[in-house]
Amino acid sequence: MVLENLGSSLKDTIQKAIRYAVLDKNQINEIVKDIQRALISADVDIKLVFELTNRIKKKLLEEDVPKGLSKREYLVKLLYTELANLLGDEGHKIKIEKKPFKIMLIGLYGSGKTTTCSKLAKFFTKRGYKVCMAGTDTWRPAAQEQIEQLGKAIKVDTFIDKTAKKPVDVIKKHKKAIEKYDVIIIDTAGRNALDKQLEKELKEVDKEIKSNERILVLSGDIGQNAKIQAENFHKAVGVTGVILTKMDTTAKGGGALSACAITKTPVKFIGVGEKSEALEEFEPKRFVSRMLGMGDMETLLEKVKEATEGDEKKLEELGRKMLNGKFSLLDLNEQLKAMNKMGPLSGIMNLIPGIGGMKIPKDALNMQEGELKKFNYIMNSMTLEELEEPDVLTKTRIERIAKGSGTSVAEVRELIKKYRQMKKVMKTMSGGNLKRMMKKMGIKNMKQFENMM
Repeated sequence: MVLENLGSSLKDTIQKAIRYAVLDKNQINEIVKDIQRALISADVDIKLVFELTNRIKKKLLEEDVPKGLSKREYLVKLLYTELANLLGDEGHKIKIEKKPFKIMLIGLYGSGKTTTCSKLAKFFTKRGYKVCMAGTDTWRPAAQEQIEQLGKAIKVDTFIDKTAKKPVDVIKKHKKAIEKYDVIIIDTAGRNALDKQLEKELKEVDKEIKSNERILVLSGDIGQNAKIQAENFHKAVGVTGVILTKMDTTAKGGGALSACAITKTPVKFIGVGEKSEALEEFEPKRFVSRMLGMGDMETLLEKVKEATEGDEKKLEELGRKMLNGKFSLLDLNEQLKAMNKMGPLSGIMNLIPGIGGMKIPKDALNMQEGELKKFNYIMNSMTLEELEEPDVLTKTRIERIAKGSGTSVAEVRELIKKYRQMKKVMKTMSGGNLKRMMKKMGIKNMKQFENMM
């Protein structure tokens, strides 16, 4: 999960507030300090932290609590609102208003520009646009080969020129061809720092292509240095937005997010993994809701629709199995295939209201693609009885399955362990348990949850 440590700390703070019978001045001061520590540890700008928490404290101490909410629920609402406002409130999406629509990606070495270029291409392709990529990095060895390979992997046309001396030459060579596409994504060269030469190159490419968006790609782990980069690139070419990469692997992503807030540079996407699908439109309200353990049903439904390709029957069946604690290995196999399309199970769990606040063992949720394939081989070596009733798996049967699937006994037992863990998690999610968890978070029903947000 993005900013997992921050989310965990804030959820602990909310739980602490819920345990208090009454929130008096001393307890409010203590909770505000907890929020400050959590935000500062995630590298959020200190000035912003104190401005945000002072507003929360003042409203809790001086304002009347809205009708229908307790003071504890009002605290959650204030924290949610302030964090969402800090990060951009409604968000800033890229709107394809005319064709061809040209997006130029800029940034320094190591920010993940080229990979992000392919992720962005995949994003727009899935939405029905005819997309191409142009590789203008004539500095980094094999940069154009990389963009070409990425294009083949996602079935998107690429335009490069390995003989070009200057980045703008690539655009000049292919200009007529690329303008036949709906969306053109231009990958540019980087440097260790923004120097005069890079600034000149970017201006030349931008002048030739006449880009509609100039998106700065920033690595989430650079923290508050994002502020300097955003300011410098904006002065050079007029940045229209930011894509933050590596947000799933850093605890310091709050620095990059708050730096963008300070410079008023809207975050348009965040990178949440290595796969071509691991790019999400940044919507502050959804992001904060997920981080606080309140879920994000809209994103969950979008992911389910993509995984089932809009098939209503598949949608209904997947939903039933996700919220049913009684399922076999046959069901698990189908479920894992769908989950693999939707992303890591740990990320999916955080989208469900109430689940994000649970202490679920990571072993039960984290499964790599290679592990899924191995489990598939094991399940293919089982009989129908064993798949439908995993409890019949004896030592002798496990040894037979291991031999037949070319795996070890330990790997077969690992599958059985994962199955039981996931069954327990799903059972916890089902029916009344989900309602009880929401109640623990101070949410009595979905209508009240919507009012709080």
